[in-house]
Amino acid sequence: MAKKLSIGSWAYAFGPYEDNPIPFDTVVRRLSELDFDGVEVAGFKPHVHPEDHPMKSDRDKIKNLIAVNNLGISGLAADFWGTPGPATDEGQEDDFYFKLFKKNLQLCLDLGAPAIRVDTVADPEAGVEGIDRKTAWNRIVSVWKRCAQVAEENGVRMVWEFEPGYMFNKPSEVVQLVEDVGHPNFKVMFDTSHAYTCAVMAARQPEPKETLKGGVVEFAQMLKGKIGHLHLINSDGTLHDGETSIHYPFDGPDGKINFDEVIPAIVEDAGYNGDWWTIDLCFWPDAWEVTEASKKFLEPYLERY
Repeated sequence: MAKKLSIGSWAYAFGPYEDNPIPFDTVVRRLSELDFDGVEVAGFKPHVHPEDHPMKSDRDKIKNLIAVNNLGISGLAADFWGTPGPATDEGQEDDFYFKLFKKNLQLCLDLGAPAIRVDTVADPEAGVEGIDRKTAWNRIVSVWKRCAQVAEENGVRMVWEFEPGYMFNKPSEVVQLVEDVGHPNFKVMFDTSHAYTCAVMAARQPEPKETLKGGVVEFAQMLKGKIGHLHLINSDGTLHDGETSIHYPFDGPDGKINFDEVIPAIVEDAGYNGDWWTIDLCFWPDAWEVTEASKKFLEPYLERY
């Protein structure tokens, strides 16, 4: 089956676009004009937050907007930020995090998105205040196992996006956490920019730092059978505001990633066989201007695979 190409709508609402976000309907129409196959929906304000689209009729309008522009939906990046994370006392109390997950899962179902993204929602170095790292780990494993099960029951894949900006960002931790959750519906979202800053730069890792001699390629190989979703973009090795990876354009002069090596490692060595490849231009100041060039860069790889 031919791979399908989408792009994350958050690139036009976060970071440099925060003060002047591009409306979701404008993003959808532009992607249609460029012959993308789909869009990955930012479940954040001002795009498609569940509170702004509370009724099924509201969500049907979004779904129809995407459909009439001949696009599919590759997934939902749900909004778990600004709320208690899965490892916190507040997140555990009265099953708060699990209920929040189900609320976002319902948005996923109403839109027809095949996957839902999560992260640990905790500072990578400081961790969770008042909670030791082992307890935080066990809490995340426990609740994510339940989340993966309810998502599976509703036909939605659950994917964890590891990154420098959040707790448990060492390559060995990423592998071990997926194994500890141990649910067939729980996989990693492999973002090539995050993979570079985590595996090569050891960005924002607590001591002892952990790097991989084989970089992104080795990281992908370590995750054989564990990759459930794919974000493709370059890295120049820097972080946005010192927090998490800048997603650098594919053909930028300071790009560090060799996609002739990395894409085969993901698809062939690690066995990623998902339908979607998603471009992620998060935090790039000219994301709107480089969208078309990003698609053109990946087209030869799409044809090959």
